[in-house]
Amino acid sequence: MSFSSLQTYAETLDYLYSFVNWEVERHMRYAPEVITLERPRAVLAALDNPQDRYPVVHITGTKGKGSVGAMCASAFQAAGLRTGLYSSPHLQDFRERFRINNRLIAPDDLTALINEMRPVIEAVPDITWFEVTTALAFLYFARQQVEVAVIEVGLGGRLDATNVVTPVVSVITSLSYDHTHLLGDSLASIAREKGGIIKPGVPVVTAPQSPEALDVLAGIAAEHHAPLTLIGHDWLYTPQQCTWDCQQFTAGPVDQPMQPFRVALPGEHQALNATVALAALDHVRKAGIPVDTQAVQTGFMAVDWPGRLEVVDHTPPLVLDAAHNGASARRLRAALTELFTQRPLALIFGASADKDVSGMFDALLPLTDYLIAAQAVHPRALSPDEIVAAARRQGYTGYIEKIPAAQAALARATALVGTEGLICTTGSLFIVGEMRTVCGLPAGHVKRPAQQLETGSSVVFCD
Repeated sequence: MSFSSLQTYAETLDYLYSFVNWEVERHMRYAPEVITLERPRAVLAALDNPQDRYPVVHITGTKGKGSVGAMCASAFQAAGLRTGLYSSPHLQDFRERFRINNRLIAPDDLTALINEMRPVIEAVPDITWFEVTTALAFLYFARQQVEVAVIEVGLGGRLDATNVVTPVVSVITSLSYDHTHLLGDSLASIAREKGGIIKPGVPVVTAPQSPEALDVLAGIAAEHHAPLTLIGHDWLYTPQQCTWDCQQFTAGPVDQPMQPFRVALPGEHQALNATVALAALDHVRKAGIPVDTQAVQTGFMAVDWPGRLEVVDHTPPLVLDAAHNGASARRLRAALTELFTQRPLALIFGASADKDVSGMFDALLPLTDYLIAAQAVHPRALSPDEIVAAARRQGYTGYIEKIPAAQAALARATALVGTEGLICTTGSLFIVGEMRTVCGLPAGHVKRPAQQLETGSSVVFCD
């Protein structure tokens, strides 16, 4: 079969989005007959299994997996390693999902690889959008001869298209309730799906978990003879000073002195995420991949991960945070309370229909002086009417406006709170991505003011 070549990046995106995309269409079953590893394995086998050509750090979890992945990738890059990072979803530009040394894939490279892959892709019946993009990432990293890759799970773990890898270390970040219609409505069932990335004999690092989730993960690790490292037991950490652009903490293995670290992502929860990354990098180092403590220190302070307590240079200050469930909203509330004294607070909120809006509102509405119900341009986005109804059901009696578009919502929030107030946009990655675009922020990168940040004996310039 012959195929007419895709000529432009726009044509390539149109082609990719012609496949079934469960990020856009709510899928009803997370089961092997619907989501299967057989399709990605077939595609990758036809491409000579590019995912086996470099060592991999494989990461799943509910909260923090993107931050942990970005920290690991930044540390590898600081160590001088050519580093691939595959993450999802993107905030502004599809190309954010595929990075090498923190550079987004070039549009021409993406188009060329998809043209090359088309005969293979179209020979596999029912292949999905995420399965195609995952195969693209693996092939891109192989062609670009990366020396290590950080691969983030898309959904769950056990049946996720990324779960074809045999990694150097498997990482499971904090688990909480999300995608419950697919992964189950108990933390034990969610842990079974996430724990599906654990491989025979491969070390696994996990953040602290609820007892029911930890029992499941420990059981899977024992069954696979996979050494288990538990943060809070085998590795300890203590959050210290936090500013709007940096979290300080100490961390180390339980039998060694704690060492000081700083990470350029604010919030006490980032001390936990960074310790997860430290433990994972320790296993990587033991596997023979050179990433020393100095590289970790430098990489953590150079980490570039937008939309996570990101403070935009705006009057009044604008905080962008991709919290999209109750647990992450509680962390956002803590940060808004501890790091920002400006008030009143205007909350620009947009969420997907399958998210725990009640849990998020329970955390955030008590801080909110003005609620602006927004709506991302996304098929699963809740309407402003639905957001308002949810807020009123929650007992919120404060000021509410319905302003779907991000730009208009920001203008109104600015007028409401004045120069002494604070604006926070949250509820989904999609609304945060749209707000970044409105603010003229670069896709895939935090726009930091030029500054010197000392890390031990080194100096990192973040600009």
